[in-house]
Amino acid sequence: LGVAVGFLWAPCAGPILGLVLAGAALQGANLYSALLLLVFAAGAATSLGLALLAGGRVFAMMKRGLGAEEWLRRSLGALVVIGVIVIALGWDTKFLAQFSFLSTAKTEQQLISQLAKSPVKNALQNTPSLAGATQWLNSPELDLADLRGKVVLVDFWTYSCINCLRTLPYLKAWDEKYRAQGLVIIGVHAPEFAFEKSSENVQQAIREHGIKYPVALDNNFKIWNAYQNQYWPAHYLIDAHGVIHQQHFGEGAYLETEQMIQTLLKQARPELSAQTLADISVAGVAVAAQTTSALRSPETYLGDAKQKNFSSPETVVHDATQHFSMPKNLALHQWALAGDWRIDAESAALQSAQGALTIKFYGRDVNLVMGAANGKTTRYRVTLDGKAPNTAHGLDSDAQGAGVITGQRLYQLLRLPAAGEHELRIEFLDSGADVFAFTFG
Repeated sequence: LGVAVGFLWAPCAGPILGLVLAGAALQGANLYSALLLLVFAAGAATSLGLALLAGGRVFAMMKRGLGAEEWLRRSLGALVVIGVIVIALGWDTKFLAQFSFLSTAKTEQQLISQLAKSPVKNALQNTPSLAGATQWLNSPELDLADLRGKVVLVDFWTYSCINCLRTLPYLKAWDEKYRAQGLVIIGVHAPEFAFEKSSENVQQAIREHGIKYPVALDNNFKIWNAYQNQYWPAHYLIDAHGVIHQQHFGEGAYLETEQMIQTLLKQARPELSAQTLADISVAGVAVAAQTTSALRSPETYLGDAKQKNFSSPETVVHDATQHFSMPKNLALHQWALAGDWRIDAESAALQSAQGALTIKFYGRDVNLVMGAANGKTTRYRVTLDGKAPNTAHGLDSDAQGAGVITGQRLYQLLRLPAAGEHELRIEFLDSGADVFAFTFG
């Protein structure tokens, strides 16, 4: 980044330097931050030095040509202006959305899988502590030093993450099965959205999901950063001597994890009898495993910080009430709003008495993180391809598609018998709806 900034100093220095400084600030005042800034500065100084030595001769040669320098500068300037116009009007995303083969979801998942196996993630030489939690639930404050002799599973999660919710039945089953034998599960709740920082919201989610093991609220990401974690969900399995034996990111690997739990428990307590190595059964769990189809729609954020595939014809103005309308047609993965909405970094909030949200998706389950302003209840109605969902309704809507927002959480709107391409429309019958992100199974 430093080298690139040096060559393109004027237009790029501010944003990239801001990125580097933000990264350093997140890590705090330490050797890593100092080296980060030092390397960035060295890169910028190197390219600026090269440009100083060679730039004069190169451009002098270009000037002797047919005004090449002037034409080059004008052409690059024109391309920058055109690029700004295209991005500002959203033409780039609307064009790319026409081609499903350009989706990066499959590539992203493959990359995450490779990174999860990378030796870099095993670089934790010493097991980090659990210091820095803003609050502990279901338990007094815990420290790994006090848990020596126990097998500890540290699980990073957040209560509106569908992938995290799918792992809860296994975690609860392991807690019930192995707690008496020396397993301690600690859920580290690291919020993705601002409302997930609320202790009351997390406590309500803990009650609803029947979580009995300790939960640390990591609102300042102290524990997250100490573990160098990057994923929801993620778990770290620690033996009785405080050494990490297994790291896993995302869903899956339940049998392998349980077998490792049994192995570490037997090492800590040789007198334990052999345990059955069968996988934990989660039959009847409402949030079943996701489809593996490459066509499955990606997680879709509705706030403008991570917004993609928004297709209402109006241009979004950050944190301002605007009237939006539906386009004639939606391509796969595109979504749009109708009515008066206020879009900020995290969500879109309905300002009028009624409004609608439509998305063209591929999947089996459709989940939407929602809340309502000032704690009020907001009614909504879901339609699937223009009709009532009937037997395809989710846990949070009935056969006619009717449902009510009663709190800030993940709502399951649809559960189809099989994955496919469909259009979902959700009409809000009251003002105050606040919508955050779609996830698909």
